[in-house]
Amino acid sequence: MGEEAHFYGNAEVYWRDVPPTVDGMLGGYGSISDIDLNGSKAFLKKLIGEGEGKTGTMCALDCGAGIGRITKRLLLPLFQTVDLVDVTQEFLDQARTYLGEESKRVGHYFCTGLQDFVPEPGRYDVIWIQWVIGHLTDEHLVKFLERCQGALRPGGVVVIKDNVAYEGVVPDDVDSSVCRDLQIVRRLVAKAGLRIVHQEQQMDFPKEIYQVHTLALR
Repeated sequence: MGEEAHFYGNAEVYWRDVPPTVDGMLGGYGSISDIDLNGSKAFLKKLIGEGEGKTGTMCALDCGAGIGRITKRLLLPLFQTVDLVDVTQEFLDQARTYLGEESKRVGHYFCTGLQDFVPEPGRYDVIWIQWVIGHLTDEHLVKFLERCQGALRPGGVVVIKDNVAYEGVVPDDVDSSVCRDLQIVRRLVAKAGLRIVHQEQQMDFPKEIYQVHTLALR
């Protein structure tokens, strides 16, 4: 337990020192925010709407939401209500300001790590998990995905968007996280009882950062 507590504790300390800005949320890569959000919007629009295999637009959950960058530009324009969960209270406090008038459509702000977060059963059409699975151990990621599956409305979908390593697991001691390769992510998704229904690579990111893949799960 000591090593696991160290892993999570160091991450909390790291994020407490990060400025509550878009640039801070993106580790100094604030310039990629528009590219990221446009790619996510195109991906998500293939999953929502009317018809067979589509999910509704009542309520979404933003996991590792930070100041609400994704909530503001991706989720609130598409969903009636959005909930945010993040481990850093300062980010959630800033989100209320950052989201402005649209913050009235936020249902809940949850301040907790995803390893401890239990989403309300049957509440969400989309659970969006971006750039945060590396802060969970394999066991906690599987258990969290299992809880997410139970939190979906009929036809709902879980979306993971994250960096993937070229091979194996690459630790990052700076922010106390890991980067897994795609094969490992797929294995953990399957272990949680979910299947990948759509997958894309995010294009046009700087060459020096890891590839980013988006996976829709049911």
